[in-house]
Amino acid sequence: MIYRFDSCLLDTDRHVLMRAGDAVPVEPQVFDLLLLLLSHPDRLVTRDEIIEAVWQGRIVSESAISARIASARKAV
Repeated sequence: MIYRFDSCLLDTDRHVLMRAGDAVPVEPQVFDLLLLLLSHPDRLVTRDEIIEAVWQGRIVSESAISARIASARKAV
């Protein structure tokens, strides 16, 4: 599936993020976070949902979550 937003494209089949036509390298967890957020554009995604989708429910620190969110923002 391909998600288009602003000048970005997220291709879930090829597992790639493009911005203005150029590939943007992102960590797998950042890609999963972007996919989660794009899959639910109509509502707020909770931290519990992020933990479940990105870390498969493993216990992670708040700083790890914040770091992935910051990386996602930087990527787009």
